[in-house]
Amino acid sequence: MHNFRKLDIWSDSVDLADTIYTVTEDFPRQEIYGLASQMQRAAVSIPSNIAEGSGKCSDKDFARFLGISLGSLFELETQVEIAHRRGYIGTPIYYSLNTTITSLQKRVFMFRQSIEDRICKTN
Repeated sequence: MHNFRKLDIWSDSVDLADTIYTVTEDFPRQEIYGLASQMQRAAVSIPSNIAEGSGKCSDKDFARFLGISLGSLFELETQVEIAHRRGYIGTPIYYSLNTTITSLQKRVFMFRQSIEDRICKTN
């Protein structure tokens, strides 16, 4: 079992979710239940799955939840792209979000890989 609060990927993904909520506040009204909601749910899913996986009894389960978190990061990356193309997100925010998302993707992937490598060594 891992303490998710000690994981930088969890802390940084909570910050990202908070940023996404702030960014989507300015979306057009018609997007409240559309793209804005999708982005918020994907962003919240990232740290939520890291936290949930950390409470599982096996590293295999934790790795699976990290994979779900990684999928949510790719989903969010796509949604940020769409929001930028629609003009809902300005270029500076777009680049900042992409930098943060890409960094988290790499770090979650590497952390999951290290857990999977540990699983293989014990089997």
